[in-house]
Amino acid sequence: MSASQTPEVTADIPTLLVKIFGKDRPGITAGLFDTLAAYALDVVDIEQVVTRGRIVLCALVTAPAVSTEGELRATVHSWAESLKLQAEIISGTGDNRPRGVGRSHVTVLGNPLTSEETAAIASAITSTGGNIDRIFRLAKYPVTAVEFAVSGAEPATLRTVLATQAHEIGVDVAVVAAGLHRRAQRLVVMDVDSTLIQDEVIELFAAHAGCEAEVAEVTARAMRGELDFEQSLHARVALLAGLDASVVEKVRAEVRLTPGARTLIRTLKRLGYQVGVVSGGFTQVTDDLKGRLGLDFASANTLEIVDGKLTGRVVGEVVDRAGKARLLRRFAAEAGVPLAQTVAIGDGANDLDMLNTAGLGVAFNAKPVVRRAAHTAVNVPFLDTVLYLLGVTREEVEAADEETGYVEDEDGE
Repeated sequence: MSASQTPEVTADIPTLLVKIFGKDRPGITAGLFDTLAAYALDVVDIEQVVTRGRIVLCALVTAPAVSTEGELRATVHSWAESLKLQAEIISGTGDNRPRGVGRSHVTVLGNPLTSEETAAIASAITSTGGNIDRIFRLAKYPVTAVEFAVSGAEPATLRTVLATQAHEIGVDVAVVAAGLHRRAQRLVVMDVDSTLIQDEVIELFAAHAGCEAEVAEVTARAMRGELDFEQSLHARVALLAGLDASVVEKVRAEVRLTPGARTLIRTLKRLGYQVGVVSGGFTQVTDDLKGRLGLDFASANTLEIVDGKLTGRVVGEVVDRAGKARLLRRFAAEAGVPLAQTVAIGDGANDLDMLNTAGLGVAFNAKPVVRRAAHTAVNVPFLDTVLYLLGVTREEVEAADEETGYVEDEDGE
């Protein structure tokens, strides 16, 4: 049952739980409360769920005088039978028991989501001492997303246990502490290469310079730990020396957004969120993305161009792993958003500091080391699934698009 209550009901006041089941149709809720109104009852709690055209309606109400309770029961059953519904009335005292300390929203993403996986997640929640108070579906495509409202377990404990379980069974699980902050304004900051876009920008430049193999070798050395990010950046950019600056426009045209990227940003902006990107790539591309997508913040490295040619150097402070975290803090300060209200999304090891600095760090199709270290991981190729972690449903996204007349482009964005 939900926590919405009108009267103050003490533990010793008699109450009735009225449950209605059957085929849904307009007017059932109004009909039940019209029937109950004749007995001047106070409504303590209500919850209603409709699944595949079947309704479950629960009403917790104060009990009538003992002399009229039998009449009320008969009247409710008669009304239900007239609509081919089933009714159950359970006597008791007081309101719902208080929810346990420690409340979380647990979002589960599956493609598909199987009954075995759901059972495993539910069992893991129980193992932490948590109680599942409510479950509802956020989306049915392109993935199945459901949210569990859980109480009685500390969010940090729940996150640790469920992360292990999710990895074992192959689903994505996010745990977010419940509270008013979930509805507050947020700042969302994303990595660019292999997160906001499908490409690695330096590889696009390298293709035009004919040095793809050399760039790939430097990248491999960095991944093996032979070079840090700044060393590898300078080594790779040096290979671009002499390239005509006109290549910048060609690279911009080659950049491919990740599926769901436009939907994610469009919806976040409608919610009043601020959105930014930080990249170990180049401002020559991120500034273009900022303008095209209406981003609030963007920061990256800058390729030096002299006399219409790339010099093979970058200018200004290098945006590396630590730099991304610093930029997240700076963007949050400029946006007036506490760090606890920030969301960071990235895929690589150089995103880890940023992911751990944010209130919610999301590893998006990330390397194993990043998945293990982030607050949560998303392993489906749709960036807009991050919306479900924030409690936004697919229906809400589609309704907002319909309301504004938004039409998908040829890429389905």
